[in-house]
Order: sequence, then structure tokens, then C-alpha cells
Amino acid sequence: MKTMLVAVAAVLLCAAAIQAAEPIALPSPQMEGGMPLMQALKARSSSRDYSNKEIPDQVLSNLLWAAAGINRPESGKRTAPSAVDWQEVSVYVIQARGAFLYDAKANTLQPVAEGDIRALAGTQPFVAGSPLNVIFIADLAKIPRGSNEQKMQYASMDTGFISQNVYLFCASEGLNTVVRASIDKAKLGAALNLRPEQQIILAQTVGYPK
Repeated sequence: MKTMLVAVAAVLLCAAAIQAAEPIALPSPQMEGGMPLMQALKARSSSRDYSNKEIPDQVLSNLLWAAAGINRPESGKRTAPSAVDWQEVSVYVIQARGAFLYDAKANTLQPVAEGDIRALAGTQPFVAGSPLNVIFIADLAKIPRGSNEQKMQYASMDTGFISQNVYLFCASEGLNTVVRASIDKAKLGAALNLRPEQQIILAQTVGYPK
């Protein structure tokens, strides 16, 4: 009984520490420049070879805006489409400094897990040492109709749009990237404190070439 109480207390202390952590304000995304679209499409590719060089916050801000940022402030609509504009897919960021939820409206990283949990972002060996892993998580509670199978179809389709935006941004910026489905979803979901309605769809690793 004593052991159980200690374990519960540790979980509560950890949750309190995460809640107390301050969001990270990102620089305003740079929306000018970059490679012409046709050249980016030509350069788009998958790579599993990364250096350990950190992604600067300015580049991270640009990447996240390209992925699923707000490009029409008057309506709150995004750079990637979603079915009925449900915007059910959230973008999580896992780095050595912790795990975060991208808040597109505030342009901030909201802390969700402390410490380096990159090893939980995928089952392939290169993932744990990569500077950035982006996780696409669908909140099925935001889809008000349809079966779970239909909801997952919507979420998978919308994740594909976001992932391709990341691919094209990386091609334009000279970054390596690869989208992945090889994830221990139960372990990662527990580390990110996900609700049952939140489903991990895909992950995408990003980094500079070696």
C-alpha cells in the first residue's frame, strides 16, 4: 500500500511540474522566400540520416507554421485542409528539451512531458538521436459524426496533408525528413498523457543532413 501511495504521489508531482512549466514562445514564422514549389517537389525525398545539430527555434517556427499554422487569421483556417474544418489533428514536438503541443493561435510550444523522451517517438534506431520528431495526433472527440473507422479515415487523410507540408518545407530548407508509422503508440501515448480519444496517427523525423 505504501509503495502504491509513493507511486501515485510521484505521478502527481510530475503532472504538477509539467503544468507549472512555462510555454515556449516561438519567433514569428517567416512567410516569405523559400524554394519555388516545383523545385521543392523535385527535391522532396525521405531520409533516415541525420546529424545531431539542433533545429533553431526560428526554423522550427517556420516548419510548424508550414505544417499546420494559421494562414487566414480572420477565420482561423490552416495551411493544411481538414474535413469540415474540424482541425482534429494536433502537432506535437519531441526534442531533447522535452515534449510539446504546438499552439498555432499563440505560436507557442505548450509543455506536455519533461525530459528527453525521443526514444519513445519511434522504434527505429535513428529516432532517439534525431533532433526533432513531430507527432501527429488526432482527437476523435472533435469529429462529431461517423463510426470510429470513418473518423480514423478523416484523421489519416488530414495527417497526410500536414505531413506533405512538412516534406515540402524540409525540401525547401535543405532538411532531411521521413514520415513513420513504426511507433509504440501505447508507451508514447502514456508519456504524452493522451486521452483515449486521442489517437497517434504518424510521426515524422526532421534534422540536418550529416
